[in-house]
Amino acid sequence: MKVDIVKYRWFWFGFSLAVLIPGLIAIGICIAQYGAPIKLGLDFTGGTKLEYKFTNKVEIEDVRKVLDKHDLVGSNIQVSKASEDGSQVVIIRSKAISERKSSETELSQKELVDNDLKQSLGEFQILSIDTVSPIIGPELLRAGMLALVFTLLGIVSYISYRFKRDYAVCAIIALLHDVFILIGLFSIFSLAWGLEIDSLFITAALTVIGFSVHDTIVVFDRIRENSKYLGKNKSFGDIANDSINQTLVRSINTSLTTLITLGTLYLFGGETTKNFVGAMFLGIASGTYSSIFVASALLVWWRELAKKRKKADSKVTSKKELTSVAR
Repeated sequence: MKVDIVKYRWFWFGFSLAVLIPGLIAIGICIAQYGAPIKLGLDFTGGTKLEYKFTNKVEIEDVRKVLDKHDLVGSNIQVSKASEDGSQVVIIRSKAISERKSSETELSQKELVDNDLKQSLGEFQILSIDTVSPIIGPELLRAGMLALVFTLLGIVSYISYRFKRDYAVCAIIALLHDVFILIGLFSIFSLAWGLEIDSLFITAALTVIGFSVHDTIVVFDRIRENSKYLGKNKSFGDIANDSINQTLVRSINTSLTTLITLGTLYLFGGETTKNFVGAMFLGIASGTYSSIFVASALLVWWRELAKKRKKADSKVTSKKELTSVAR
């Protein structure tokens, strides 16, 4: 079965814009609210994240009163739904909370908070404690951004060297398409559910960039190989369509096996890796889509515009030549 992807390119372009535009709007709102395209987690801002499992039901306001008492005003508090046994998980994100050093004898701020929570709200189990220094957080963010920039520059340089200019430009546009879709979707999640990203998100973004480019290059290589049939009753659009169909099963199978694995990890894996796995899932799905439906269709459109421009230029040249002969 042959799928005519090039014929319906405007539908694919429209679908991409329908996802990109809300994402770009969300990015703008996040920059205005949080000073970053996505709400940053403790890995980048610094602070302490505490996860407690209380044996009985708790209220956010009761937790906030205890935190305010210990100079932790403005902390972010999340409470999960009560489980069947009546227990609830409370997640607290605050500025860095000090813990007792081995040489100290007085109770630390963390111990005082724990004692007050136990007295006010009952017994609890500590699930996790994560503390990041306010100095290390911004350094991690800068390092992550530099890694993204250098990766993009390296890929752009390689594609520009490996392919003709139109191939390179279309591959780079498809790459940016995937990056902005991933960041845009996570910006929407940040605004809707307060989702925060950690350093694993940078890792996921770098992996998605590599996957997206790899898939696009496979399709473009096949188009370049088949271009020897150009002019033999085949247009460039037909060649591109044939090439996409020749690599379609391979692209879908490769991506599908990866997505099944990621989907399983998301559903049954730990809470700490959910954002990372979710970013990988969305990014790889977007990368597969752009390689099949966006990059090649964009290349055909570029070639058609270049052909029309060449015809228009030749007509102008012919008219000038006729005018000079007539004189």
